[in-house]
Amino acid sequence: MAQPFEITIHNRYSNKKMTEKVYGAAMVEFAYASVFGKLLAPLISHRSVSQFYGKRQDALKSAKKVPVFINEFDIDINEYEKGSYRDRPIEESYKTFNEFFIRAFKPGQREFVTAPEKMGAFAEARYFGYDTITPELMIPVKGDFLRAVDLIGKSELAQKFEGGPLLLARLCPVDYHRYHYPDSGETISSFEVPGEYHSVNPLALKHRGNIFIKNFRRVSLLKTENFGELAYIEVGATCVGKIVQSHDESKPFSKGDQKGYFLFGGSTVIVCGEPGKWKPSSDILANSEQGIETYIKLGDEVAELARS
Repeated sequence: MAQPFEITIHNRYSNKKMTEKVYGAAMVEFAYASVFGKLLAPLISHRSVSQFYGKRQDALKSAKKVPVFINEFDIDINEYEKGSYRDRPIEESYKTFNEFFIRAFKPGQREFVTAPEKMGAFAEARYFGYDTITPELMIPVKGDFLRAVDLIGKSELAQKFEGGPLLLARLCPVDYHRYHYPDSGETISSFEVPGEYHSVNPLALKHRGNIFIKNFRRVSLLKTENFGELAYIEVGATCVGKIVQSHDESKPFSKGDQKGYFLFGGSTVIVCGEPGKWKPSSDILANSEQGIETYIKLGDEVAELARS
């Protein structure tokens, strides 16, 4: 019998490797590792399926899942704000599962690194990072699937990011699902790239290496104060009901401001940079070379300016 697929990540804070407990692991195994699941892939990855499942998380009865979910995945719920029902215990305070899913941290629970030469983590997530993306790169998937031109979808806009650094932040269903700006600046432009809604779980990537360029994406080109131009890419995934932009992109933003959030589902945020401008943090680079993601809390350092 085949051994179950395990996801090993490195926890920056304990400095230890750990095995990730995957929400919906059996379904991911079925959809991407079984013959029958592969036949159903076009249906599973269709936008309407993810939207339908996402809407179910807005039903009032979906709130019943919250206490079970918190307990099963050992979530420190006291780090977060209560939901709509302020007079109830926090695990019973959320009106729907989606309200719980996009829960906000209490003030002071997370702070962005203040040094201007340090980039703050734009999501609380598991990170891969690379100094330079080349076609020869084989971790975690073939490098040509991570080229800026493929991710951004418009060759004329992607040219300045080819050969530059990249950070890939994978958010699990158990995570905080709001994402933020890594530096202060302004939005140059933003647009959507149509696509499918495959899982971004490493098991799915093992069987379908082109997920990041096949899935629906929303791209924002940002002009930042310290890190040059960035391509900020939000990737839709299976059961992500919606990607919501909460910041008015016609206005400037400050480091750490919330940019938006994902409704139910695991998701990914990718940030591409200009060649030579900055590089991912050393532990992210070292772990990525081994094919291992690094768990990093929102706002902590994920990159620094390149030394000239």
